[in-house]
Amino acid sequence: MMQITLPDRLPLQPGQPPSGRRPRLLVVDDQPVNIQALHRVFASDCQVLMATDGARALQLCRERQPDLVLLDVQMPGMSGHELCAELKADPLLRAIAVIFVTSQDHPDDETRGLDAGAADFISKPFNPTVVRARVRTQLTLKAQADLLRELAFVDGLTGVHNRRHFDERLQAESRRSQRSRAPLAVALADVDHFKRYNDALGHLAGDDCLRRVAAALRTCLRRPTDLLARYGGEEFVCLLPDTDLAGAIGVAQCMEDAVRALALPHPGIDGCVTISLGATAGTQGSGLVEAADRALYLAKAAGRGRVSWVET
Repeated sequence: MMQITLPDRLPLQPGQPPSGRRPRLLVVDDQPVNIQALHRVFASDCQVLMATDGARALQLCRERQPDLVLLDVQMPGMSGHELCAELKADPLLRAIAVIFVTSQDHPDDETRGLDAGAADFISKPFNPTVVRARVRTQLTLKAQADLLRELAFVDGLTGVHNRRHFDERLQAESRRSQRSRAPLAVALADVDHFKRYNDALGHLAGDDCLRRVAAALRTCLRRPTDLLARYGGEEFVCLLPDTDLAGAIGVAQCMEDAVRALALPHPGIDGCVTISLGATAGTQGSGLVEAADRALYLAKAAGRGRVSWVET
């Protein structure tokens, strides 16, 4: 059988820089034998996730952010068409490509699948070489689309997300949090006495400082759904879905420690570069940034280089 090399550097989610991981493929079918057959085709090229019903597949899409879903149409409970519609209606999941793999082969069935938002339609029994080629095509197209989104949503200086992307994700995650009653957390960080740093060393050194701080902050994110963005100037913001206040404080403290560990000399204060952070959590996303900002003010008032928080 001809071996087809698949793309190996795809973003975890829209706008996120490539991570170097293999493409993540979700196979959804209520018949385990069909899942096993597709697993054998792609196990050497992709991270293969598996689900036997629509509800579990939707959960995996939210938790693992696959690049592509190979989806059966006829399943008990949520059908493939219903699952595809759910994915395309969710701003956080709509970029996931979907290929229907089904025994239905009437033109009307194919049309219905494409109308639901699927990118392609493959009939069972499938030819492994054809499936590989079609999957490769959709992964390549998604990689290109993700790179375009990256240009629009990534801060050019630091490489983390920009304010625009944060605002869009905050709205989407707020709606999801309100529907599910799951907590949503925000941590707001500010580089302490950054103007003095610029005045002492110049703006080129200041830019390098921001890049190194951003890289340190990024090391504290553990899940694909966590988001770090440059909020403006020397401020950064972190969005943490499904995270309560204790979890937000833990991430914020990790960030404070990570920046302090850089030990960047700060001649403006005769010490090292530090950050102050404010953290909060709740289910009303519209007020979380304001609450985190109040907490940040408390951290600065208490002496900077620390984490403060407020409950909402």
